[in-house]
Amino acid sequence: MRICGIKLTHDGAIAVVEDGRLIFCIEQEKLNNNPRYQSIDRLETITAALAEHGLDPRDIDRFVIDGWDGEIESEFQVVSEGAPVTLHGAPYVERDANGPLTAYHSSGLMLGGGAFPYESYPHVIGHVASAYCTSSFAKAKQPAFCLIWDGFIFPRLYYVEPSGVRFVRCLFPIIGHAYAAAGQHFGPYRQEVRTGWNLDIAGKLMAYIALGAVHENIVSIFQELYNEHFAGDTKIGLEYRSSSRCEDALLAAVHGFFDVSASRLVAERPEDILASFHAFLERLLVREMTIALRQSVPGTRNLCIAGGCGLNIKWNSALRASGLFDTVWVPPFPNDSGSAIGAACCALAADKGFVHLDWSVYSGPNMNHGSVPPGWHAAPCSLKELANVLADDKPVVFLSGRAELGPRALGGRSILAAATSPQMKNHLNNVKGREHFRPVAPICLEDRAHEIFEPGTPDPYMLFDHRTRLEWKEKIPAIVHLDGTARLQTVSRKSDHPIAELLVEYEQLTGIPLLCNTSANLNGRGFFPDAAAACEWGRVDHVWCNGLLLTNVKGT
Repeated sequence: MRICGIKLTHDGAIAVVEDGRLIFCIEQEKLNNNPRYQSIDRLETITAALAEHGLDPRDIDRFVIDGWDGEIESEFQVVSEGAPVTLHGAPYVERDANGPLTAYHSSGLMLGGGAFPYESYPHVIGHVASAYCTSSFAKAKQPAFCLIWDGFIFPRLYYVEPSGVRFVRCLFPIIGHAYAAAGQHFGPYRQEVRTGWNLDIAGKLMAYIALGAVHENIVSIFQELYNEHFAGDTKIGLEYRSSSRCEDALLAAVHGFFDVSASRLVAERPEDILASFHAFLERLLVREMTIALRQSVPGTRNLCIAGGCGLNIKWNSALRASGLFDTVWVPPFPNDSGSAIGAACCALAADKGFVHLDWSVYSGPNMNHGSVPPGWHAAPCSLKELANVLADDKPVVFLSGRAELGPRALGGRSILAAATSPQMKNHLNNVKGREHFRPVAPICLEDRAHEIFEPGTPDPYMLFDHRTRLEWKEKIPAIVHLDGTARLQTVSRKSDHPIAELLVEYEQLTGIPLLCNTSANLNGRGFFPDAAAACEWGRVDHVWCNGLLLTNVKGT
């Protein structure tokens, strides 16, 4: 059985699952230096992705489109061979809390000269399926709670077991986009005109708050205004909650909340305001999760997290540290980059229940060298030789095999550098055109992470906060964030991915089991699609791609 999951809207992607195994997932932003969050507007894109893997649309048994905006159904305007096509799908949130896994069936998916039937499941349930089916809980056939918090929905808690899923409750009435909206009112991303949904701000804000401090008087103001504008039985609160299916009304209400907040906080520094708002939301999340678990009958202590807010490593870490759960799982694609996988998993679950998906994080597009641009020299280079280049304080674009899934560079499409120089973080931020307060993440051998970080537990997908131990801060200053934390990625020494061998070689050479790791991409674009693109970018003088080192002759 081959199932093709499709995400048409932002973070567009095509995934194929065959007999319970993920064959590939092609996110559009990772092709051709495409912009971040690239959608699928032409149905030929789907045909091309299948053909790249030796498949014809007729080789697919079921096509599944991820649901989107709409209370009853969603609508997609796309193009097939130059002609407009309208497709319909499931809504964003399930209509029946007792039967969330309800399919919408339709036809007219125009691919390769044929028209194919397709099904669709609610967008939020796709997040549930992608998180649970990729977890160890599914593999062990254990139940789990699943927290989904996306841009314009309130955080929703589900209970999942192999036999099915049910909605438990909304935790509290704040949309996920409130975090990014805060950044449009305070700090370096403040905007006078605030329209639409800005997908870039939230991650940058998470870094910026390290410049500030949590002030309890500011937290108290946010709590007071939260009760008035969102949670209380006030006129404005009731109107807000009654608009929970209207994006524009929700966003307008959130901006109104911050307008009033700003009038109360004129004497405060923006970095303190944002740090305090973060703390307010984090405490609210843990508190309301605690209440929900007390009122819930199931006794599982497993938690999956998905939705765009699943990229907030500090909230993930707060839930893990709360003691409410034994294990917290966040897939490497908690945002919509995992929605094509989630759509396919929904179809799988509809037939067989929520079974475990056999998958690898390195299931994205393959890497090609491309043509070597003028001014660059290419030569074979072993990983041991590359470790020597890195030990000489020279950053390297590291491109290997198939791209990682999700928005984080995990050693397949990375810029690597030694972490031992205090200047390296600023250098990498300058190379990437990023603000000075943005952190650079460490990629570390798993069995040594605990001696360098607290807690230093295995974290292969860079989705939790770790504090750098005092005795290591001066040894690896480039990866220590302003608040002493690090967005750690761990790699097993036994992994067959080349990044593991490189870390071992670098450790043997220097005694340091980690490197700086940031994404290899143009600003505002997805990962480099080939080595030639990295060379043409030209901001890093060494590009290693599948055993070949390309060196900028002019830069050396």
